[in-house]
Amino acid sequence: MKLLEGKVAVVTGAARGIGKAIALKFASEGASVAFTDLNIDDNAKATEQEIAAFGVKAKGYASNAANFEDTAKVVAEIVKDFGRIDILVNNAGITRDGLMLRMSEQQWDMVINVNLKSAFNFIHAVAPVMVKQRGGSIINMSSVVGVSGNAGQCNYSASKAGMIGLAKSIAKELGPRGVRANAIAPGFIITEMTNALPDEVKEGWYKQIPLRRGGTPEDVAGVATFLASDLSAYVSGQVIHCCGAMNC
Repeated sequence: MKLLEGKVAVVTGAARGIGKAIALKFASEGASVAFTDLNIDDNAKATEQEIAAFGVKAKGYASNAANFEDTAKVVAEIVKDFGRIDILVNNAGITRDGLMLRMSEQQWDMVINVNLKSAFNFIHAVAPVMVKQRGGSIINMSSVVGVSGNAGQCNYSASKAGMIGLAKSIAKELGPRGVRANAIAPGFIITEMTNALPDEVKEGWYKQIPLRRGGTPEDVAGVATFLASDLSAYVSGQVIHCCGAMNC
């Protein structure tokens, strides 16, 4: 039997990158997948088809995850279409890097709203469903910089640190109802965004990583699958670093 057979997963910001890898991995393990992105464009529709190719139900939803009312409506649609929600992955995120002295209020607010408030919005909407089911797994995508900080990323680091505190708090609040909450802290992951960096910059990163390579979205998806499955039935309130020992 597959690890996630019969489960329904919601993955935010999953049209590409790490979110897409998680959605595809979940589908390969038998989960039906509802995913969100700001727009369901041709790329998102292609992702929907890739997920469905595993023989599971798949549907993409246009959603501004940072908007409370919009999120509530989307979650209601997902419950209507899929019947239940067993797994929530709060993956939606952006960067607007800059040094504190030069950072605008807009840069700060945008990153906090998309990265952190969106997780609050989805947990707020999904929690009643999981509580009623007496079970569920919530996974917040944090980052190693949410633990260690990073110059030029105070907004991003703060949002990712918030994802850890949010997961730990929800684990304590909803644990008595059978709902688990954990966070994943990826390190340097090779995506479209990081591939655009100059080779010398990437090589500099690799030298800081004991495993001497960048991670892949599939590496992160493997950790997410563990946390989504019953293999981690007694794991809650934890932060799992997926960083090649970069931040240990």
